[in-house]
Amino acid sequence: MSAIAWIAVCSLAVWMWLLLGQGLFWRTDQRLPPRTAPAVWPSVAVIVPARDEAAVLPLSLPSLLAQEYPGEAEIFLVDDGSSDGTGELAAGLAARHGGLPLTVVSPGEPEPGWTGKLWALRHGIALARAGDPEYLLLTDADIAHAPDSLRELVSAAGSARLDLVSQMARLRVESFWERQVVPAFVYFFAQLYPFRWINRPGGRTAAAAGGCVLLRTEAAERAGVPESIRQAVIDDVSLAGVVRRSGGRIWLGLADRVDSVRPYPGLGDLWRMVSRSAYAQLRHSLLLLTGTVLGLALVYLAPPLTLVAALLLGDAPAAWAGGLAWLVMAGTYLPMLRYYRLSPLLAPALPFTALLYLVMTVDSAVQHYRGRGAAWKGRTYAKPEARPDRGAASPAATGTGPEVPPGAAQDL
Repeated sequence: MSAIAWIAVCSLAVWMWLLLGQGLFWRTDQRLPPRTAPAVWPSVAVIVPARDEAAVLPLSLPSLLAQEYPGEAEIFLVDDGSSDGTGELAAGLAARHGGLPLTVVSPGEPEPGWTGKLWALRHGIALARAGDPEYLLLTDADIAHAPDSLRELVSAAGSARLDLVSQMARLRVESFWERQVVPAFVYFFAQLYPFRWINRPGGRTAAAAGGCVLLRTEAAERAGVPESIRQAVIDDVSLAGVVRRSGGRIWLGLADRVDSVRPYPGLGDLWRMVSRSAYAQLRHSLLLLTGTVLGLALVYLAPPLTLVAALLLGDAPAAWAGGLAWLVMAGTYLPMLRYYRLSPLLAPALPFTALLYLVMTVDSAVQHYRGRGAAWKGRTYAKPEARPDRGAASPAATGTGPEVPPGAAQDL
């Protein structure tokens, strides 16, 4: 066989393994487990870290205030040094809409060794613990919840005896670039962290979606959260990892009642979001970066490129292998497009989106060496001396499978 045919066959073999051997990552059927209402509803404290979120709070905070929860629940919004009046706006929304009680607090700038979000969570959790809640709901300021969201989360956690229940919010897909990039982000995340493996009792794979995490307070204390992950840039994966390693049971699935209202209308918006911590996930390693680029090229770019080259050269074996690999790739992407109610015609374009993620990852490394790595909302986080977020490594480092875009392990 020709060299092109060998490359195509290798790519096809990888895709057949991904189809059958990577926890059926491409399926979208992992939703909240069966649940029954508890006899006595436990108390819950909702923690919302917020930094310059005035644009989205009017769409998200009223949904939390309006939660139809039968037990005791209160909200703590931690204003993390906002310059746009986030805290004042939150207080005004609470006064206007009523509902669950809201406390707004500003902890000041993070101490050395803390990321901004985890510094905010630290203060929110400390305030909440004064009321001795049984559960903590950690949710981002851009996340809107259906009225029964909290009730369903608590029911699922109690029924399945889970210490951490996380739902990946349905992200916005209104603009052209959102439709092109966002479903692929969730697809890549599931490929890197198959939900079935995460949800398997006694499993080793751990991940969560930071926009919506219900955490048992006892489990948080046992895992030393948030101090144990204080430097984590990819905090949701790190959180799930420390909870699992401390003996907790975790669950992650797709959401039906939780949505992100944050817009990413242009490619630049999505680019900054992905590239800000992609290289951090690769442990700032040029070796892992090289492996990621080569892995992405083999898995996502080789199928269409070998097919086109084989058709031009008349190489039938390469054409068949490249075409089948591309077909399997597109087929595994269809369930995610269906979940997002998007056209199946986007499926063959997945190699183009993977190429975007590849370039974003390289750009993340370039920005790191220019001193701008892991930058978000005016803060830049340097490479930590001892990273607590061990769960955020690349697939090659964790043994979970072939390379996928590192940007898939962070929040949009």
